[in-house]
Amino acid sequence: MATQDEIVKIPAGMEKFFGGGGEMVRPSVRTVVTFVSQIPAGKVATVEALRSKIARKFDVHAACPTATMKSVLQAIDAKEQFCYWRLVKKGGQVIEQFPGGAKEHQRLLKQEGLAIDALKKVPVVKDFNSKLHVFK
Repeated sequence: MATQDEIVKIPAGMEKFFGGGGEMVRPSVRTVVTFVSQIPAGKVATVEALRSKIARKFDVHAACPTATMKSVLQAIDAKEQFCYWRLVKKGGQVIEQFPGGAKEHQRLLKQEGLAIDALKKVPVVKDFNSKLHVFK
């Protein structure tokens, strides 16, 4: 489990992916839980917005997408008390890697009053833009 945040140089082969060079953070479970816990009931945030907030906190170019999601999943496995289901992909898509897959993610979001368009190939939060939480 990632117990400490780690600042590393963006690998040369990944600079195009990250939109430039510099440093990135591999966030710890604690960092991820801290920020995800700020998302209020009835709202969602994208994993990309979470990564952006974490990068700003550490004053680096980016937060590693793989390490960020890994920390989210590790926190879930460790039974951390946080509202991971309030995270979605770009466009409001549910995250199939969460426990119980897409169906359980939809159920948890619906429990908080969010409507889901399940007719899409990957279900999405309806009226997604009005449900977005903005990290400060």
